[in-house]
Amino acid sequence: MDGPEGSAGQPGPAERSHRSSVSSVGARAADVLVYLADDTVVPLAVESLPSLSAHELHRAIREVLQLPDVALEIFALWLVSPLLDEPSLQFRRNVFFPKRRELQIHDEEVLRLLYEEAKANVLAARYPCDAEDCEALGALVCRLQLGPFQPGQPTACAVREKLDSFLPAHLCKRGHGLFAALRGRGAKAGTSEQGLLSAYRRVKEGSGDSEREAPLRTHYQAYLAKCHELPYYGCAFFHGEVDKPAQSFLHRGGRKPVTVAINLEGVHVIDNREKHVLLGLRFQELSWDHTSPEEEESVLWLEFDGNNEGTPVNKLLKIYSKQAELMSSLIEYCIELSQASEPTAPQEGAYGPSSAPGSSPPPAQRPQLRRQGSVVSSRIQHLSTIDYVEEGEQIRPVKPKRTTSFFSRQLSLGQGSYTVVQPGERPDQG
Repeated sequence: MDGPEGSAGQPGPAERSHRSSVSSVGARAADVLVYLADDTVVPLAVESLPSLSAHELHRAIREVLQLPDVALEIFALWLVSPLLDEPSLQFRRNVFFPKRRELQIHDEEVLRLLYEEAKANVLAARYPCDAEDCEALGALVCRLQLGPFQPGQPTACAVREKLDSFLPAHLCKRGHGLFAALRGRGAKAGTSEQGLLSAYRRVKEGSGDSEREAPLRTHYQAYLAKCHELPYYGCAFFHGEVDKPAQSFLHRGGRKPVTVAINLEGVHVIDNREKHVLLGLRFQELSWDHTSPEEEESVLWLEFDGNNEGTPVNKLLKIYSKQAELMSSLIEYCIELSQASEPTAPQEGAYGPSSAPGSSPPPAQRPQLRRQGSVVSSRIQHLSTIDYVEEGEQIRPVKPKRTTSFFSRQLSLGQGSYTVVQPGERPDQG
């Protein structure tokens, strides 16, 4: 998938690579710089660059990296630039490659590239994770970078010196004073290092792989499998803003910057500052549209079921973004792709063998962490939404498929029901 950083790009190492990917241009040839997820550069000497197709460029990258042919489906070329002036060309995961097929990959270099991209997203908190999961993931990074845990050696010093290589920055900071204690961040940061070391000690080696030369593939796969538990894994990121809830009758709440993450499973709105999910919706749970008035900001509208002081209502979330139309198109394409693949999708793998062909995905398709207050849980109370009901229509806590909606764009299911989306709802509470 190709797209600018501001539209469907991925910040982080990409933002540091804001220089052009065309380093020199001659009469017939150009040196093209392709950036990988770990910000390493693959230089390519390309003849007749203006006439080169994306497929040919993709093949040239695969040949240099010695990747198998399946990499054509797994990775895509992305154009990334904050201002669309001098975009950098990046080679990273294809948004449309399903997670269930990722579990079948055994090529170590392909797994390494996927691991590096996932790690970058975790460390930059673009994939919000609870502290326990950050520690488990960081422990695998320790194993890959430092080797097996060695009791009696200065392992703790090695981890402490590179702590921000293993954990997101907000977990590495040590809070001070009453304010940090009240926010709860000081306590979390103080325990992260010990939690990381404990998780590192528990990292299991493969059968017979206790030596330092143990295959790295096993740990790459373990890291990716853990990331698969995150509902926004493999998504495309977009920048936007949402209205804050009004603090009082006379004081408007203003806006907060958010990241909108879209993948084959659904849409997540993530608070950039607090590093947690504000709203997570599967495609079965939403209707959507976008508006682009000439003299006003472009808006992506998300509609979903909720409640207002105990009364079931339809909720509208307004996301201000210059990429509203692109987000809307991506949602539509992801839904079409999912519907087209449903009848023939393999029924084994992460979701188990019991799903019938053509049936709607089981709840396990979007695994959630069973923790109260998890960063993955929706926090609808932190959003300012427009709530409405249809006059004269009987309202029930669990409504059948929405028949009244501002928007006609929604996932069409043969049958089923919408469940009211609750703030911070835990799966074990059903």
